[in-house]
Amino acid sequence: MVLLALQGRLSGPFPQSAGWGDIMVGLAAIPLALAIARNLWANRQAVLVWNVFGALDLVMAVALGATSAPGSPIQIFGETIGSTAMASLPWSIIPTLLVPFYLITHGIIFAEVARAERPIPA
Repeated sequence: MVLLALQGRLSGPFPQSAGWGDIMVGLAAIPLALAIARNLWANRQAVLVWNVFGALDLVMAVALGATSAPGSPIQIFGETIGSTAMASLPWSIIPTLLVPFYLITHGIIFAEVARAERPIPA
C-alpha cells in the first residue's frame, strides 16, 4: 500500500494507515511468535493485544478504503485517486480474499486464547 501511494496509485489516509499498520502488525508478530514457541501461557496478554491491534488495523483499512473510493456514496476524503487501485487485479485480491481470511484468522486466535484460559474439566 505504501509503495502504491509512493507511485501515486493510491491517495488519502488509506494507503498510509493500511500499509504502515500491516507492517507494524507483521513485525510485532515475529518476536511474539518466538515468545509463544517458548511458552504461550506466559504471553497470553501479549497475544490478545497483538490480536486486537491486528483486527482493528484490518477494520480501519476497510473503512478508510471505502471512504477514500472516488464516487462512493460514503466518500469523505476528497482525493481524486483514492483507493481506486484496489478495484483492479491483482490488488482487488486484498480486500476480497486476504482481509476476510485474516479477520477469520484473528477470530480463531481470539477463540483459542479464550479456550486456553478456561480450566480443563476433571
